[in-house]
Order: sequence, then structure tokens, then C-alpha cells
Amino acid sequence: MTDETGPHRPQPGDIVVRRIPFEFPDDIDPHWKPDEPEWSHMVNGASLTMPYLEPFLIDSIREALETIDDPAVHEEARGFNAQEGQHFRQHRRYNELLKAKGYPELAAIEEEMQASYDRMRARRSLQFRMAYTAGFESMTLGVTAWLVERRLSLFGGADPRVSSFILWHFVEEAEHKRVAFDVYQAACPGYFMRAVGVFAGAIHLMWLSRRGYVAMLKKDGLWWNWRSRLRLWKRVLEFGSYAVPFMLRSLSPRHDPALEPDLPWVRAWIEGYARQTTTDRAPLVDTRST
Repeated sequence: MTDETGPHRPQPGDIVVRRIPFEFPDDIDPHWKPDEPEWSHMVNGASLTMPYLEPFLIDSIREALETIDDPAVHEEARGFNAQEGQHFRQHRRYNELLKAKGYPELAAIEEEMQASYDRMRARRSLQFRMAYTAGFESMTLGVTAWLVERRLSLFGGADPRVSSFILWHFVEEAEHKRVAFDVYQAACPGYFMRAVGVFAGAIHLMWLSRRGYVAMLKKDGLWWNWRSRLRLWKRVLEFGSYAVPFMLRSLSPRHDPALEPDLPWVRAWIEGYARQTTTDRAPLVDTRST
């Protein structure tokens, strides 16, 4: 049974910018889920892309806003950009830890990621870049559902500092789920290019993430271990079982991400954070019991 509530059409102002003081001290192990280094590195590889992906999304949104007069779209886009800015800055700090904890070769992969997004900025139209942005954001809804509904399996026994950091990021992905789509529709609508963007955003990001986690698994001596490879493919297939249906639904001409049902755990996280009396500490999730 799917863990969800009915559709909720977010309103301008619903997007909250949370400046959460996550800490990434030296005692965090890159194998933050000790019994599953493959899954740890899948997440680490995705994290590696964020300081390059998310500034690209922000830049695309900003350029598109120059063609849009609707104040409601501008307001929600400002919230989107502010949240994404918080995300990539936190990921950059975490990625510095990964490099310092035994993976300095990731710096060369980061340079490739930057170059890839620079080429898209220079060579691709605004419509393509916004379609990529909206397409990637569609995939994140499936990733959020996976992380939330399978959180006990994915994060049980893991370092709560990393688990909580990742879950926070995807709670906010769900919170701003309709923004990139709304900006695309207002600035440069067109079904064909939007459909292309669904695949372009997802495939490009998965390829870049793979570059990171393969490098880390090779460094650990696990890449050619068949048991390790089976564990990796189990998680990859599980990821696909959640992400692909969301991607396919987003190909519908009637697609509207705002009408995707909210997950109760996501709403509970948002409401729980709003009830906090202090914002000087990070909200940590104990996935062993919740």
C-alpha cells in the first residue's frame, strides 16, 4: 500500500527556506551505512553532483523569470532557488569531507561535472535547460518516495547525521515539486521538449552520479567483487522501481506535479520542524524507530 495522502495544491509562500546547521565532523565515515558501502557510495556519488547540478537549475530558473510577469511564479521560484542554494552549499561541505577521508581523486570528477554543465549553459537553449530542470525535478519525486517509504531499510543502522541530511534535502524537493514545471510552462511551454527533458535530466544526472560511486567503490577494492556488485544492483533496481513510474507519469500531456499526493512522513517532517522552538541545531532522524 502506498504511504500517501490526497493531492495538495501548494500555494505561493508554502516553500520555507531552512538554514539548518548540519555538521560534518571528521568522525563521519564515508561508509556511513557500515553494512552497505555500496548504498553509502550511491548517495555519496549523487551528493558529488549537487554543487554543479543545482547552480545550473538556479541559473536556468533565473533566466526564465526574465520572461515571466506572473508575481506568483516569481515568488515560488525565489523559494525554489533559495532552497536549492542551501542544498548545494551543504553538499559541497559534505563532499569536501569525502575527499579528505580518502577519496581525493573525486576532485577530477568534479571538474568533469562542472565542465559538463558549463557546456550546457553555452550550447543549449533556455527551453532545453528549463525542460532538463523540470525533468530532473520530476524524477526527484520518485526518489523522495523511495527514500521515505523504504527509510528503515535504506537508513537503518546508518549515521543519523548523514541520513538526516539526505532526508531533509528530499523533503524540500517534495515541498517545491511544482516550481520548475510552473516556470517552464510560463516561460517556454512545449510538450515535446518537456518530454525530452524528463529523460535528459534523469539520464545525465544518473551518469554523473555513477562516475562518483564507481570511483569510490574501485578505491575500496569492491568494484570487481561479485557480492558487492549484487548488493549495488539490488539498490539500483529498487531505485528504478520508484523513479521510473514517476518519470513515465510526467510524460503525460496532462502532467502536473502539484497534483502528486504528499507523503504523510514528509508532511509530518515539515510540521515537526515548524514546531521547533530553536533552529540552532539540526533535526536528526532516528530511522531505527520512525
